[in-house]
Parts: sequence; C-alpha cells; structure tokens
Amino acid sequence: QVQLMESGGGLVQPGGSLTLSCAVSGGVISPATVGWYRQVPGKEREWVAISWNGENTDYTDSARGRFTISRNSAENAVYLQMNNLKPEDTADYYCAAKYYRYSRAPPDYDYWGRGTQVTVSS
Repeated sequence: QVQLMESGGGLVQPGGSLTLSCAVSGGVISPATVGWYRQVPGKEREWVAISWNGENTDYTDSARGRFTISRNSAENAVYLQMNNLKPEDTADYYCAAKYYRYSRAPPDYDYWGRGTQVTVSS
C-alpha cells in the first residue's frame, strides 16, 4: 500500500519561502504522476502543481513563477518549493500520487497524504 506523508508546513511572513516535502513509502515514485493540492476550510481542494513523466511539470497561474515541484527518485520523495508566499496561499497542502496518465482532478488520484498546514501572515 502506497503511503504519503507531508512535512514542512508552518507559519511564514508574506514574501517568505517554505519547502514542503512528501515522503513516499510502499511504492516507487519515479513512474507516478504526483501533485500538490491545497484546501481552505469551506472550499474545494484545488491543484497547485503536478509532475509527470519524470520531468514534465504543470502549475496553476497563481503558482507559476513562485512554486517549483520536484522529485527525488533516490529518496522516493516529492517537494514543493514555495517562494514569495502570499496570504492567499494559506491552506492545508496535500501531496497525491497516481500511476499512469496525467490528471489534475483530485478524484483521479489514488493516494493522498494527510496534509500539512501553511499559514502566511505577518
């Protein structure tokens, strides 16, 4: 059974940076499509960044230029480097994984972590 565990969330001031990590166990991350999602209470979970086919990446307009998704096959982990954080980035962040085809839709992902909280506030 594939399991994902996020870490690295916390409180950061606007303009600051955080790196989220997602440790993967029970499966090999290299062939998987992996994504970072976020959710604010009362709102739907939304995608932030996706990595697939090894080096392909996709970002929302909000994330592009500020966030970077990467993976380390040797460590079987996925990362989300977040720079120039804004208050509207405040949310619970989740990593997710699926095998085979690319997708942005949360229901298409088979494996989810429990999330890590990011708060951007002065």
